[in-house]
Amino acid sequence: MPPRPLQSARKGAPRGQARSVVIFLHGYGANGADLLGLADPLAPHLPQTAFYAPDAPENCQGNPFGFQWFPIPWLDGSAEDAAREGALQSRADIDAFIDQVLTDEGLPPSALALVGFSQGTMMSLDVAPRRDALLAAVVGFSGRLLDPAALAAETVSKPPVLLIHGDADPKVPVQSLPDAADALVQAGFETYAHVCKGLGHSIDQEGLSLALGFLREKLPH
Repeated sequence: MPPRPLQSARKGAPRGQARSVVIFLHGYGANGADLLGLADPLAPHLPQTAFYAPDAPENCQGNPFGFQWFPIPWLDGSAEDAAREGALQSRADIDAFIDQVLTDEGLPPSALALVGFSQGTMMSLDVAPRRDALLAAVVGFSGRLLDPAALAAETVSKPPVLLIHGDADPKVPVQSLPDAADALVQAGFETYAHVCKGLGHSIDQEGLSLALGFLREKLPH
């Protein structure tokens, strides 16, 4: 399946001066701009980092004003096959986008981190382990691992992973965090996890601070 081009704005270090890259992957029904705003509080602490946040390639069936990486049957009535095919197609789309960003910035894969929210976390955890070259890190907010049973057999590279989830999340149950963390640890990933008390399906200052510390540690300076 040929990849579809993804569109993204860019923030952070000027072109030609970035030494690292963060790509945000948004959630179901949102868009890239929804997460690219996180670059504003992060950029002062990551001054040599470029930030991207592409729109997912499909109009969201559950929200006509947003986008989706794949349909979600229990939300939009789509078929399970359509969800699987959509996720596979988006994996190819994100892979191609990562390659293009690295080419444009003149940086190696080890200088790039994926930061996902909700469905964007699902895609981040789906894409990064299956890439030939090791990425710097993956940060996943409020998401889950799409296919834990397939992870070990399909893993090619093992970037360090930080998972963050609110214990009051009404959309993606917090149990998704230990389920994903256990599978990652068993597959040999360096894995960290944190539960934010009282947090719903969102990113709070505590989680963002943890993500910043992780990115500062794993990205090249």
